[in-house]
Amino acid sequence: GAPTISIFQKPAGVIPLGGATTICCSCQRDNGYFKLYKNGRQVRILELRGSKAEFFISNATQKDTGAYSCHYLEGDTVLARSETVEIQVQEFSLPEPVLSVLPGHDVAAGVDVVFRCTIAHPKAGCLLYLEGLIKAIKFISKDEDYTLSHVHKGNEGRYSCQCFTRNTSFKWSAVSKTLDLAVR
Repeated sequence: GAPTISIFQKPAGVIPLGGATTICCSCQRDNGYFKLYKNGRQVRILELRGSKAEFFISNATQKDTGAYSCHYLEGDTVLARSETVEIQVQEFSLPEPVLSVLPGHDVAAGVDVVFRCTIAHPKAGCLLYLEGLIKAIKFISKDEDYTLSHVHKGNEGRYSCQCFTRNTSFKWSAVSKTLDLAVR
């Protein structure tokens, strides 16, 4: 069967003008290569390191905004295509939020975990990210918490949040510092 491949951005979220991000493509196979596409046009051939390939964007500008995807090839044959990850580049004008997790970073399986993204802005909403996923896992409105019930090993990972306001136009914050959640 065809291999399944994944694509994600790290760190997750909107990138600041002049900032940096990495687009990560991975596959269960390791004897081919990836072609990276932006808005449907090939931009780069990526060599595998193990079963992964990375594309680094530095000094980001509006030109880096777009829909990126990976194709996995062996020889000249495309064996799999990834989903699409949307990369956005914006100026940041909101303060950096703080992500907290209760009861803590290291929890027993089965407990409920509460994520809170705090920002010093009266009308901001926030997005909660888990590294390795294409999209935010949750929108959190101001003064709202996100509860993960009965956590399990699959909930482990590196979490972050990013906030925005949308009056006449979107205004963004930087991405919070990351939190690693471990489930025993």
